[in-house]
Amino acid sequence: MPQRASPFRCEGKLERECRARGYQAVAGVDEAGRGSLFGPVFAAAVVLSPDRPIRGLRDSKLLDAARREALAQRIRERAVAWAIGCSDAAEIDRVNIYQASLRAMRRAVEKLDPPCDYLLLDAVRLDIGLPQQSIIHGDVKVQCIAAASILAKVARDACLRAWDLEFPAYGLARNKGYSTPEHLEALARFGPTPLHRFSFEPVRLAFRFLLAEARPQLTLPFPEDSAAAQRSTG
Repeated sequence: MPQRASPFRCEGKLERECRARGYQAVAGVDEAGRGSLFGPVFAAAVVLSPDRPIRGLRDSKLLDAARREALAQRIRERAVAWAIGCSDAAEIDRVNIYQASLRAMRRAVEKLDPPCDYLLLDAVRLDIGLPQQSIIHGDVKVQCIAAASILAKVARDACLRAWDLEFPAYGLARNKGYSTPEHLEALARFGPTPLHRFSFEPVRLAFRFLLAEARPQLTLPFPEDSAAAQRSTG
């Protein structure tokens, strides 16, 4: 898949400005999988080293799979610190996808070792007690956020490939749980798995349809049947 062009340059300018203000460990944070119908939302936090630069960092959505994997390996080798957090489908259904994404990001930040002292985020803020800056299109403008987007995407893709072995009918290794025609057709045919996000409309509709199809086969007694049974045994 050819790489898409971006109107922005992915730079380390903000990280340098933060270090010039005295912050020693500036972490970029981003998530992957918010729009998927299946499985966890993943997040990553990355503190890049100014002494070990990584060429080619871009928003993960602008990179093909092979390039993402190569850059992810480089990030893990050269970063000062990196960590992955996630929020599973049950939590997503309980608190909503936006709040679950924030929880996944916070978990990633809290796992950093050594810890960070400043956050750069893509258009969100975290309730975490750390100084931070939210940047619109941060994943395509800021190198440490782009690095986080790459790690989150690579980790989530690996998870979906593993789940594809358990649920092969849904094409998860190919569609990564998104609402492709293949995935929607499988939902309509087989219904959702326990790891689908039931708060998402396509999954909810597929589940309701499955219940409607099964309802005529239910053998629950009606009240008059219960009364007749009592008379016959009385």
